[in-house]
Amino acid sequence: MFPRFALYGFLKNLRFFEPFLILFLRDAGMTFTLIGTLYAIRDTATYLLEVPTGVFADAVGRRKAMLMAFGAYLVAFAAFYVGRGFWWFALAMVLFAVGEAFRSGTHKALILEYLQQQHMEHLKVTYYGHTRSASQFGSAINALIAAGLAFYTGNYRVMFLAAAVPYVLDFINLASYPPELDGELSQLAWKAVGEHARQTLAAFESALTDRRAWKAILNSASFMALFKASKDYLQPILAQWALALPVFLAYTGKQRSAVVIGGVYFVIYQGTSYAARHADRFSRRFRNLERAINLSFLGGAALLFFAGVTTWTGWEFVAVAAFLGFYILHNLRRPMNVAYISDQIESRVMASGLSVESVVRTVLASGMALLLGWWADLFGVGPALALLALVLAAAFPLVRVGAGQKSAAGLSGRR
Repeated sequence: MFPRFALYGFLKNLRFFEPFLILFLRDAGMTFTLIGTLYAIRDTATYLLEVPTGVFADAVGRRKAMLMAFGAYLVAFAAFYVGRGFWWFALAMVLFAVGEAFRSGTHKALILEYLQQQHMEHLKVTYYGHTRSASQFGSAINALIAAGLAFYTGNYRVMFLAAAVPYVLDFINLASYPPELDGELSQLAWKAVGEHARQTLAAFESALTDRRAWKAILNSASFMALFKASKDYLQPILAQWALALPVFLAYTGKQRSAVVIGGVYFVIYQGTSYAARHADRFSRRFRNLERAINLSFLGGAALLFFAGVTTWTGWEFVAVAAFLGFYILHNLRRPMNVAYISDQIESRVMASGLSVESVVRTVLASGMALLLGWWADLFGVGPALALLALVLAAAFPLVRVGAGQKSAAGLSGRR
């Protein structure tokens, strides 16, 4: 299954519009505040659907949930391509959120189900890190293709149409997954779905009341929310830097930006691919997994703060380097967080558990996106990034995970 898991991540990350999304929206006349509002609409819609879709995945089959996710993505791409104005983009964001809600946590649960069936649970960090590495390699290739599309067409909108091709291929790949990865309920009748949903939510509620499990979820979710809300603000920084460079002067500003953005994102995702592949080695450098998670949390906040300050002072090159570190650290953290959370949650409800983590993340990301957009219009992109990083650093005592015995929820899945 590893090649198919890796192919899923590779194709899923061929979102050609992603390195240029904020620039596309700015070209369409959106302020940073409106962009933050669109991001909040996407995240809020995802929040409203997270738990129901996670329960659906556990109840009637994770593969079916993944196929529904990719169908929603394809409709969202079409809406972005034909749409004009804020409300069209809001509709597209809601459709995109449907895909995110069905997908988030579900494919990780498929991988963890496979590892459990193969008695390979002890390889969670290594195995998931290598599949994530393939995803990040896809993002690196995505950056080059996106840059080529922007350079030769001068049109960001066409990228949504082009992104439909790898997503159709990934739909076919997901349809080929074996039925046994759906979990124990893949063969149940539809009339049993409601009862199973109640049982699943009750089982996860018991895990959520455990302080250690809650801290694990909150630590992961808050950092990912910060990353999700801020990562695209690298785009205007790169566009500003491209215009200041004394290169490619014969080309338009959009073409120069395309070359710089594509090249930088390619380097970033090559670095994040390597980081994801070596997440297990990174975590072993620390006394325990909790210490690695806590220190990397603080390190990410420091890197984003530094990126904001150097953008503010006109040192865009240094800001780009700080963002590179931020991206790499995020990808070192994610496999560790998934492994740590999976130790706290009963395996039977893993998709629901990871979906609840996504609920917390999307609520936080929604608020952060609104704040960041508003602050960027008021103070500029650099100060806005620095302020948001300070807010997260101040919240660290609330999300710090502690060493000790595994939670009762985690142990219950191993009896």
